[in-house]
Amino acid sequence: MKKIPLLLAMALVAIQTGCYYDVEEELYPNITCDTATRSYSTHIVPILQNNCYVCHSQAANLGNVTLEGYNNLKTYVNSGKLLGAIKHQQGFQPMPQGQPQLADCSIAQIEAWITDGALDN
Repeated sequence: MKKIPLLLAMALVAIQTGCYYDVEEELYPNITCDTATRSYSTHIVPILQNNCYVCHSQAANLGNVTLEGYNNLKTYVNSGKLLGAIKHQQGFQPMPQGQPQLADCSIAQIEAWITDGALDN
C-alpha cells in the first residue's frame, strides 16, 4: 500500500520533466533593432511614456525636467542632456534614476532619431 503513493509521485515527476519545452529560438528570439526610420510619435514617445514620463511628464515635472511634449523634449535633445542621461555618460545624471539603463535598442532608436534631426513626425 505504501508503494502506490510513491509510484504516483514518481510518475508525476517523470511526466512533468518529460514535458519540458525548451526551444532556444522561441525562448530567446533573435530580435533586431530597427533604427532606419524613427518617428517621434510612433517610436520615441512610447519609449518616453514607458520609461520617463512617470517622473518627467508635465504633471510630475520632477527635477524641473519635463520631457512630455515635443518642444519640451527638443530642449533636452539640443543640449545633449537627453542622450547623455539615458546613455549614463559621465557628467550627466543617469536616467532613469536608480534604475538600470534603458534597453540598448531603445537608446539606439532615440540616438538615431536625434542623428536624423529629431523631427516632430
